[in-house]
Amino acid sequence: MISLEDARERILARAHVLPSEKRSPLDALGQVLAEDVRAGFSIPPSDNAAMDGYAVRADDTTGASPEAPRALQVIAELPAGQAPTLAVAPGTAIRIMTGAPVPPGADAIVQFELTDEPADRRAAPRRADRVAILVAAKPGQSIRRAGEDIQAGEVVLTKGTELRPAEVGVLASLGLTEVAVVRRPRVAILSTGDELLSPGEERRPGAIYDANSYAIGALVRRYGGEPIMLGIARDRVDELVARVRMGLAADMLITSAGVSAGDYDVVKDVLAAEGEIGFWQVRMKPGRPLAFGQIQGVPFVGLPGNPVASIVAFEQFVRPALFRMQGKTKLIKPEVEARLVGSASNGDRRRCFLRAVVSRESGDYVARITVGQGSGVLSSLARANALVIIPEEVSRVDTGDRVRAQMLDWPEVE
Repeated sequence: MISLEDARERILARAHVLPSEKRSPLDALGQVLAEDVRAGFSIPPSDNAAMDGYAVRADDTTGASPEAPRALQVIAELPAGQAPTLAVAPGTAIRIMTGAPVPPGADAIVQFELTDEPADRRAAPRRADRVAILVAAKPGQSIRRAGEDIQAGEVVLTKGTELRPAEVGVLASLGLTEVAVVRRPRVAILSTGDELLSPGEERRPGAIYDANSYAIGALVRRYGGEPIMLGIARDRVDELVARVRMGLAADMLITSAGVSAGDYDVVKDVLAAEGEIGFWQVRMKPGRPLAFGQIQGVPFVGLPGNPVASIVAFEQFVRPALFRMQGKTKLIKPEVEARLVGSASNGDRRRCFLRAVVSRESGDYVARITVGQGSGVLSSLARANALVIIPEEVSRVDTGDRVRAQMLDWPEVE
């Protein structure tokens, strides 16, 4: 057996950043920019109103108060999306809406609430030809300056940036319809075993439904990849070889089951015959039987057959590889320190991953071990949001111990 870190580094060494592709900003959500994005124009392109109100000259409002308002002649109304056709001259104002360009001559916006314009315009219609200003305005008041968000020619987003909703919005604000991003990895997924049924097939004695390929496919999709479902291969070399070859057009091939030492565990044999094996056992629990190698240059990961072991191993090894292939740099799941509730032994000194629920209590993280820690008890993983890690050198943990918890999903913060 090799260590978890050694196994991860060997897999990552075969995970290379994929080529770029052009996608629309919305479709590129979660992908990584393959080149810098430079602004072709400033945002905002011109000074504009930050409030609904009146565009005025600040000097015309000097000394204004509710007791001594300053009356101005209203010469126009300017909605957003239109360019001004008149300038604000001394003693005048233009009624303006949020986002509209500031007209020439104006240097401040006085919002409606600071004028005598009625709050309820239906009950008391405003005068169209004049407005009384009730406060003294300051130059620049409620004006968004041209380029205060983005300057023309500026590198707005750099190569290697992962696109979140905010970045997608920035790209759209620049008028871009497509952007160069690192391509999503295509991952072929194959379940193996004579006992497996596809969902929808009629149940039969001794058979179980294939949960692994669906969980693995969901994980691939969750972490930015595109799953290619190859179905189920029976425990026969010829069938397994045929299915494996179907997946060689992908960027990575994943199988589940068939990597232990049983009479019908033929995945390692096929891997050795069709390609090469790098390793096939890792010092961890669950997830010890894990085959890795390559077939015709395609990285191959043989996950364990037990569903929890398969998912835990995916999180430790496949997820980082998929992230690296996408050009991402934060490869490892976040961890927190937590106070343990529960106990567990680590008799064979492997890296143990215990399913747990982590919550925030009185300013501290608390990790409660879930019931049912067998590697075939998938429902206990469905109830968990974290994996408590027991290091190889620790033989036992008990309630009150401080532990590291790898977060599968973040708990809600109080």
